Amino acid sequence: MTKPITTAQTWSISKPQVNSTGGIVAAQHREAAQAGAKILSQGGNAMDAAVTTALVLSVVEPWLSGIGGGGFLLHAGAGGAVDALDFNLMSPKAINPSDYPLVGGSDGDWFDWPAVKDNRNISGGTSICTPGAVAGLAAGLERFGTMSWGDVIAPALEIAERGMTVDWFADLAFAVDRTNLIQNPAAAALFLDPAVRRPHPDTPAAKLLPMPHKAATLRRLAEQGPQDFYEGETARLLLQDLAAQGSVLSAEDLRDYRAEWKTPQVQAYRDRDIHVIPGLSGGPSLLRALDHLEQQDMSNLGAAQQSAVFATACRASYEHRLKRLGHAAAGEDCTSHLSVIDGKGNMVSLTNTLLSRFGSKVVMPQTGIVMNNGMMWFDPRAGQPNSIKAGVKPLANMSPVIATRNGQPEIALGAAGGRQIFPAILQILSYLIDQGDSPEAALHRPRIDASTATILVDRRAASDVATAISEDHPVQMTDDTVYPVQFSIPSLVQAGSNGGPAAGAVHPVSPWAAAVAAS
Repeated sequence: MTKPITTAQTWSISKPQVNSTGGIVAAQHREAAQAGAKILSQGGNAMDAAVTTALVLSVVEPWLSGIGGGGFLLHAGAGGAVDALDFNLMSPKAINPSDYPLVGGSDGDWFDWPAVKDNRNISGGTSICTPGAVAGLAAGLERFGTMSWGDVIAPALEIAERGMTVDWFADLAFAVDRTNLIQNPAAAALFLDPAVRRPHPDTPAAKLLPMPHKAATLRRLAEQGPQDFYEGETARLLLQDLAAQGSVLSAEDLRDYRAEWKTPQVQAYRDRDIHVIPGLSGGPSLLRALDHLEQQDMSNLGAAQQSAVFATACRASYEHRLKRLGHAAAGEDCTSHLSVIDGKGNMVSLTNTLLSRFGSKVVMPQTGIVMNNGMMWFDPRAGQPNSIKAGVKPLANMSPVIATRNGQPEIALGAAGGRQIFPAILQILSYLIDQGDSPEAALHRPRIDASTATILVDRRAASDVATAISEDHPVQMTDDTVYPVQFSIPSLVQAGSNGGPAAGAVHPVSPWAAAVAAS
């Protein structure tokens, strides 16, 4: 007689940190991180590697980020100077808020705002904003890179021609959004047609998905330069396809788009200076929460007490964020983050997004570009700080961070996961700074997520964590799983002390995430 199983199994997943004196790229896809690390090995610097990694990510993990999206980056020179670049999405100048009427209920997406008729702000041509990724990556490379635009785009072009690797994780992404992708012929043809895949030469269990239209676009951008995306042949093809999808995005929107260099917002935390993107990012909310932590001696608190402080700090910061911040008040995002350090100590922390998984669910048939659904980031209600408005940037959740110590860059950190981003960064910074964790230890700790009123607690956490948090907030125990994603996906690099090797680490549960050292 077979005995019944009476005990639950607990699985432990580990991804050890990587150490190197030659530089490290930490990203959400190993192939992208490898491409960036190869750039470092060839003599490129942190910005060269970051741009290459971001471009490869647009091919190998196209549902998270890409040249149809936008983002932020921070760059720290080895001497300690930190610069911020805003290349976030911008609403079309012809957008009319009345074209997004409310129909009651909620939109069921990250923000739980009132639903808009036909989900016009979430999917389809009416959800698309002006992409900033190409302008941003080009601006970063021009200012701080050492390699040419053609050189850094070459690895992405090569992989687009060969095809992205399609394994179980990619198939999961396609399956999750199948009902949405099938509504767009170009998206269905690219991601859902098994006939276009062929055996992978290196991984028998996987397949390759060539992207000929995307490859042609990348080749044209490599030859003509990044401005072709906004004013050249690529722009012409984009505008034709956008119009066919009902988008009001115009030639003027593309032509006038500019990535913006800004002075980072900086705040001291213990003996570090924390640099974030100012204004319409998750950065100011992170600093507000860090200010709450600053009042506590976190190093002497147990796990339960630490988690209760994290929860309260995040909830207070979120209340302020959602009520007051937006384009009118500011002085399941599916996102991708990468962190880079080179052998000289230069750092880049870069976050890029399409917003929802597969963004607008629209692939531009003539260019192969997956387009964002940036309108989702605007509050569809009138009279709010972040209400729909023409020609403005929305309040974004992305929050790349660079921490300096004694004037030198020490930590480049960021995460993917929409509202979950800054609560995760808050905890990881505290683990690194207050507890003295290594990057590996910090990213393997069970976390909480306080991005909603009900606090999610990783089931691996100590038994008294949920009890301590529940004294002030409702709590739900959950697992840190591949899908659904309950906690954000961070990656970080940290400079070595006293000239020692740097370290890089990634979220252990994320199947493709990897930190790769320059050879």
